[in-house]
Amino acid sequence: MQTWLPADFMQTPEGKEADAILRSCVHCGFCNAACPTYTLLGNELDGPRGRIYQIKGMLEGQAVTRQTQSHLDRCLTCRACETACPSGVQYAKLVDIGRSELEKRVPRSIPQRLIRSALCWLIPSTGRFRLMLKLARIVRPLMPSTLKRYIPASKPTGIWPQARHSRRMLILAGCVQPVLEPGIDSTLARLLDRHGISAIPVHSGCCGAVSHHLTATEQTRTHIKITIDTLWPYIENGIEAIIMTASGCGAMLQEYSHLLHEDPEHSMKAAKLTALCRDPVQIVENLPIDSEDNGLRVAFQAPCSLVNALKLEGRVEAVLKRAGYQLLPVNESALCCGSAGTYSILQPKLATELRERKLRNLQVPQPEIIATANIGCLTHLNITSKVPVVHWLSLLEIN
Repeated sequence: MQTWLPADFMQTPEGKEADAILRSCVHCGFCNAACPTYTLLGNELDGPRGRIYQIKGMLEGQAVTRQTQSHLDRCLTCRACETACPSGVQYAKLVDIGRSELEKRVPRSIPQRLIRSALCWLIPSTGRFRLMLKLARIVRPLMPSTLKRYIPASKPTGIWPQARHSRRMLILAGCVQPVLEPGIDSTLARLLDRHGISAIPVHSGCCGAVSHHLTATEQTRTHIKITIDTLWPYIENGIEAIIMTASGCGAMLQEYSHLLHEDPEHSMKAAKLTALCRDPVQIVENLPIDSEDNGLRVAFQAPCSLVNALKLEGRVEAVLKRAGYQLLPVNESALCCGSAGTYSILQPKLATELRERKLRNLQVPQPEIIATANIGCLTHLNITSKVPVVHWLSLLEIN
């Protein structure tokens, strides 16, 4: 694709990156077939190719409006288009640049600004989110049934084994998972402990994914730097790996090196941290998991972050099969469930349509349980799922 970006923009890191990405696109349209919003809406402007053209036009100086902003807002950044693209177009990086530029050119309405600011204030703070959910649980009995399902019940934290092994790995807690599903990390810690690995819990707050989704650039950098500074002493002391049990957060950690590559103080540290990041399956698949053919029928919902960002398609399913579970085929397995960070809050209609479509496909083979690898997907699907949705790690403990 030919580009005509302004000379002053081309002198910036963002301009050079955008130009390279745009030039790699051959506008073949394979991406549209993989795009959830194009699948639902059938509008070229709500597909990756259309969004690329809109970003290109804006960067070249064409007028943009709130309608342009709406088309970019409707993108889930699920990155299914990247997996489908034969040319290797780095769409997610381009849409980040496009959204950032668009924020400068098209002011949002006051209600939108308030909602986005509230999300940036509430969700990344574990303390605030815990208090909000505690209050919601108190008034839950008074709510209509349509609202009650959005308030999850309190879950046990579980026992965390003492560090007693020479092999040591960090488990990064994140922001909302310790409140919504606090037992996931301790489940992994017990599993690792049984195989001679000590898991050390670290609470550094939000990884930056929430503010990154909302194009709050400075807040994103702040969260990233806090995470790096918190983890750096462990890295210097030779920690073996840094694990995030939420694949969405793990995908964000993998972006640290790119997002801070121009930062003189943190770029080297970010690269080192990124190199140590692991999804749980990358550790667990190398452990001697006990196999017992229990016959439990499991449908696995592979999060977009696990498949398209971390490139770990099929790995969790292989571990669960080794553990004796019957993995069921799922139609449209690559289609996003609609959670996508704050997307389910900001785009509720599309998120609901995607969730119900995903659940129909997951429930067709009549599973006894649905497993996933991301707290956002787990919470989003459990709102209306007739089948319990759990983190896949919990299945290794009950096996």
